[in-house]
Amino acid sequence: MSKLGLKRSFIALVVAAAGGGVPSQVLAESALVRTPAEFASALPRLQPGDILTLADGEWRDFQIVFTGKGAADRPITLTAQTPGKVFLTGRSNLSMAGEHLMVSNLVFRDGFSPTGEVVSFRKSRTERANYSRVTGVVIDGFSKRDRTESDNWVALYGHHNRFDHNQLSGKTNAGTTLVVIRDPEQGLENRHAIDHNYFGRRPVLGSNGGETIRVGTSHASATSSFTTVENNWFEHCSGEVEIVSNKSGGNTYRGNVFFESEGAMVLRHGDDNLVENNVFIGNGKPNTGGVRVINRRNTVRNNYMEGLAGSNFGSALTIMYGVPNSPVHRYVQVDGAVIENNTLVDAREMSFGAGMDAERSAAPVNSRFAKNLIVNRDGHDPIRVQGDMSGIVFDGNVQSPAATKALPGVAGRRVTLERGKGELLLPKGLKDVGVRSDLTFIPREQTGVSWYPKTRPVAALDSGASQAVAPGEDTLTQAIAKVAPGGRVTLQPGVYIVNQVIGVDRAVTIQGPAKGRAEIQFSRPNLFEIGSGGALRLSHVTVTGALAPDIAGAAVIRAGQGAAQYQLIVEDSAFQDLTVNRSFNVFAAGPASVADRIRLERVTVERATGSVIAGHTETADLGTYNAEVVEVVDSVFRDVTGPVLDLYRGGTDESTFGPRLTLTGSTFERSGLGEAGALKLYGVQRTEARGNRFVDSGAPSFFRRVGYPVLVWSGNRFQGTPDLITNVTPLETTP
Repeated sequence: MSKLGLKRSFIALVVAAAGGGVPSQVLAESALVRTPAEFASALPRLQPGDILTLADGEWRDFQIVFTGKGAADRPITLTAQTPGKVFLTGRSNLSMAGEHLMVSNLVFRDGFSPTGEVVSFRKSRTERANYSRVTGVVIDGFSKRDRTESDNWVALYGHHNRFDHNQLSGKTNAGTTLVVIRDPEQGLENRHAIDHNYFGRRPVLGSNGGETIRVGTSHASATSSFTTVENNWFEHCSGEVEIVSNKSGGNTYRGNVFFESEGAMVLRHGDDNLVENNVFIGNGKPNTGGVRVINRRNTVRNNYMEGLAGSNFGSALTIMYGVPNSPVHRYVQVDGAVIENNTLVDAREMSFGAGMDAERSAAPVNSRFAKNLIVNRDGHDPIRVQGDMSGIVFDGNVQSPAATKALPGVAGRRVTLERGKGELLLPKGLKDVGVRSDLTFIPREQTGVSWYPKTRPVAALDSGASQAVAPGEDTLTQAIAKVAPGGRVTLQPGVYIVNQVIGVDRAVTIQGPAKGRAEIQFSRPNLFEIGSGGALRLSHVTVTGALAPDIAGAAVIRAGQGAAQYQLIVEDSAFQDLTVNRSFNVFAAGPASVADRIRLERVTVERATGSVIAGHTETADLGTYNAEVVEVVDSVFRDVTGPVLDLYRGGTDESTFGPRLTLTGSTFERSGLGEAGALKLYGVQRTEARGNRFVDSGAPSFFRRVGYPVLVWSGNRFQGTPDLITNVTPLETTP
């Protein structure tokens, strides 16, 4: 045996042909390598059936290039010494080229790929992998630090490859989690298999490019890929409106589970695709959707959808209007669609004719909608018809408790549901309508791997221990530096002076006293800077700008550039005298940052030269924005130069859901008196403003930019303030 630990052993005997020839011995090489140099030395000697094993431990900054030519029954294998104990960290990735290769049991975490792909089924543009397999591989949070820098975690090139029983979770930067890349050079008929994978948390990206799977691109979508995506789990995959983006023809999506994932399975481009036997479970979570239908001869059958709360492009079932003579990159008219034997339970909306506008003016034709079951147990009618549906034959559909008046071929009937053997709700006494009674779905534990957790626990706010801190200079800074994730710093009455920006990259609570006043003063342009994954809760504190430097654009709290998936919660707190410079904000979003949630409750802001929430840095007009959810409740804003809330989402991209604003029970006094007004809401997708008072303030404004934004405006009172300025019709205008 050599110093690399190589040895060749008998794995088979091939008996000579009749005539008494000498048997030939087929040998297999087994190599255990401990360094990248040993890997490189062993690789050229590998033959069909050989196994190359990476030793347990951390392999940092290792860019694996795995090449070879195995045989159908004897692949060349790259694997881990022990599943779950070989970690590719730092700037690492894997590319493979050849035939009949197999990679298994590796973990990518604590780093990111230095290139545009983490796992690639090619070495170069001309050297690809075919008839190859990646199985049992984990990619855990292996995201580039800047969320706007795009990469694909898995790129399938070539043809007849399989990606199965892998586990991908925690992608936070732009780019598709798994993509099938097609071009004429490699052949457009890919015939890949993507099965039994677990696709875990894909948080809201806040821009286009957050799909979990994409098969193809628009420019070659008129040709067929023949890729099969089946028996996968998609859990909390909420990057954008398209969870799966189909952009080629002849593909099959079968037996997948979509669990509490925002967005939909979208037949964006391509013809002759099949979507069947999938299960969508929303549990009432916002923006959870089902299937969106576009293009020609696509079939959607025997799919089960329950508790989906999405609407419009992300509704439980969406049939779109198309563009007449559409170019491949736009919306091809629905033609020849078959939608049958699907069950929809407690859906918020089914959208027929979504997207109809001056460009998308082609109604569906030559299509069939038959034997579908629609049940809303609260009596709500989810069907929304936005255009001409005469090109669809409606036949044998049942809706409970009553039939919609908007469509023909839907019969009203009271239906009782009960859980079947597959734990899905089935109708009693009703046959041949809805999904088959024997439909089941793959258990979560049968996807991904068994030797690595599907979720990593993250310390939530107030889940850790408390630490008391006394008033003084930099005592608060020192205390926060020591607090564990989820911990709480409790303040005594007194003055706290902070002389450096406090970074927040974990969940931290700062809790003031129940009696008395804890006042925080700071001498830097910012008091706090929140980074990716951070969460800050301020409660019962008073912050003043008395010591802040005279630097324009300062903010008490700032989200760092590119910060993502962070939270800010402020309650029962006050901000005063933010006036030492112009445009002094309470909160300011840094460029390319996006918050999961910002909530202000019972907050008072008095005398500020900027905004309370300045979320307007995404001005490239690409559909990006700075906060997914903003909630302002029972708060008071006095003498804020404003606008008090400044939220911006520009461009015409329709791939995202936010921002979403809830504004209730709050008072605006002498605020927003400039041109911008008290509220500047541009491109916000959903606003609910109820029971607010505007006194001697600038006019609030809400402007639609793209899509179908919702403005609920109810019970808001004006005194010495101009009326709302808007280019949409509010859903409610109750005084």
